[in-house]
Amino acid sequence: MPVPPDPALAAPRAVRSAADERFPRSARLLRRGDFLRVQQAGKRVHTAHFIILVSPWQNAAQGSRLGVTVGKRIGCAVRRNRIKRVVREVYRRNRDLFPVDCDVVLVARSGAQDLDYGSVKDELTRAQAALSRLVSRAQARKVPTDP
Repeated sequence: MPVPPDPALAAPRAVRSAADERFPRSARLLRRGDFLRVQQAGKRVHTAHFIILVSPWQNAAQGSRLGVTVGKRIGCAVRRNRIKRVVREVYRRNRDLFPVDCDVVLVARSGAQDLDYGSVKDELTRAQAALSRLVSRAQARKVPTDP
């Protein structure tokens, strides 16, 4: 008979409500035009398995949005959809890894189909410093417009 884990030994978890971990429609890039805008005007960060494109969003009051692109050369539809699900889950649970008030597009590179949740999270954690530098540079270049 298995022994139940001791609650006193369990690692403390940050208490978050289920509403904080949702992935609503407003947090997704849905239109092709949005993907193209980010791909053309966005800044890039390269990791081992992803190209991360970041672009400030005009409607920043609503927060950041995520889009995932996986090409056919990565594998069959099952593999491509799995990568998308894993990346969305990392985004849903770890919003602090992504820049605030920006559109983010992750383009999967070869080898991404073999990654699990922990590997994707680790890779994005390592890229977080470069992403924050890009966003701070982009915000510094913005000229404030006073009427």
